[in-house]
Amino acid sequence: MVHNVRSATARRVRKSDALRLQELRDKICYPQHLPISGRQDDIVKAIIENQVVIITGETGSGKTTQIPKMCLAAGRGKHGMIGCTQPRRVAAIATASRIAEELGETLGFSVGYKIRFDRTTGPRPLIKIMTDGILLMEAQSDPSLSAYDTIILDEAHERSLNIDFILGILLTLIKKRKNLKVIITSATIDSEKFSLAFHGAPIIDVSGSTYPVDVLYWPMEKAGDDQADLSDPEAAAWAVDRLYGGGYSGDILIFMATERDIRETCEILQGKVGRATEILPLFARLPWPEQRRVFQTGTGSRIIVATNIAETSLTIPGVRCVIDTGTARLSQYNPRLRTNSLPIRAISRSSA
Repeated sequence: MVHNVRSATARRVRKSDALRLQELRDKICYPQHLPISGRQDDIVKAIIENQVVIITGETGSGKTTQIPKMCLAAGRGKHGMIGCTQPRRVAAIATASRIAEELGETLGFSVGYKIRFDRTTGPRPLIKIMTDGILLMEAQSDPSLSAYDTIILDEAHERSLNIDFILGILLTLIKKRKNLKVIITSATIDSEKFSLAFHGAPIIDVSGSTYPVDVLYWPMEKAGDDQADLSDPEAAAWAVDRLYGGGYSGDILIFMATERDIRETCEILQGKVGRATEILPLFARLPWPEQRRVFQTGTGSRIIVATNIAETSLTIPGVRCVIDTGTARLSQYNPRLRTNSLPIRAISRSSA
């Protein structure tokens, strides 16, 4: 008797999930201004026909938010969750919120997220956004990752230890789980090498939107110094003054290396610009309601002061000028101590 009740309950749950999945697919639409929307048919077809798909595209092409929806359109999510990894916590929360909004749902129902010390997921989410560290932890307790029928490894070009471990796990796992789909996405990945590693996986290239860019190098002069470091918060504020003095109008994004530098820069700018200009910080430890303000465009101009999370993990709307201080906390592995650290280092020219 108990067995029959449990079987009937399981059938009702499966039927309910199938109806919810179909309703969600019917609501899927793709913003036409995103370059990836023009390749939706090719991507959906590639996901259906191949176990591993590699998608490359420039920052802002819409990979992060649209590919999980394309997985739904390809019939994924039926036998497990669609899991999508992000290298940073801010990006995981922002991505989950954006996908839920585009599907017309509340965050935590069909779309949820899980990061260290925080999670918002319903009892049976279809799409789960998480940091790569969370997926590694889950792989320790469940080596086959049986809760997922699709894994999206986003921002693979970051090439951290976590991402490299996940790539190794997935390479082994696809041989054991033929029903598991793997999508690897990146902005600057060496796609041919990854295709070779994953047994000739197809590559889909999504071209981004390009705009004319003016690059200005401004060595700052201070009393007693031939050239001051632009990573100094006062130097960043000086660069803002110079922009506004030249007649610039629009949102500005400033890259700073640390939370302390961000807060100090915001304090200096508060005393320099008028109330019509909104000063917004952005870093990982900032509460989500504060982070969310960055993605909400207002009537006045804005200055966003952020860590390098805004480099590739997020696309902030409205930005027309970037002040890059040339330094960032970069992950560094110490083979002697076998530990990772985040020292402040000069960024590469390609990252600037």
